[in-house]
Amino acid sequence: MNSTPYYDRMWLCMLKKAGYIQRTRCRALDSEGVMHEVAEVHIQGSRYAIRFAGLTSAVAGRVFVQVEEIVHNWNYYLGATRGLAQVSFSGKALNIDIFDEGSFSVSLKALSSIMYGKERYACIVKIPDQPLESQKVRRITLDQKRISATA
Repeated sequence: MNSTPYYDRMWLCMLKKAGYIQRTRCRALDSEGVMHEVAEVHIQGSRYAIRFAGLTSAVAGRVFVQVEEIVHNWNYYLGATRGLAQVSFSGKALNIDIFDEGSFSVSLKALSSIMYGKERYACIVKIPDQPLESQKVRRITLDQKRISATA
């Protein structure tokens, strides 16, 4: 018997694998020429980077870190900011928001195994988009009066 509650299992079925995060120990230059160790983030065919120093501070202090594009041209270069990452409210995942692509998540347990060299990859899943809340229609009974503004 599975010990996971029904609703948690139902939520897990809705999550789809969207990519992975890896620590390759490569270094990338920023716009000021400073070298940074980065964690590579591959999401839906696009390649991004999170500065490793920022990633450790995000996990420790629940602050936002930048997700930047990474370019390889004889060396690795950090480009424009493409999103933000922050630890979730539950403290169990790192949520990555890419500006035009959506929200993604990676388990902190899997991420910490990458940070400490136990694993090489961690799976990133896409967080399903929230449906627009339909506006509730207020029904008026026959004995209620309708008040409206008149011009």
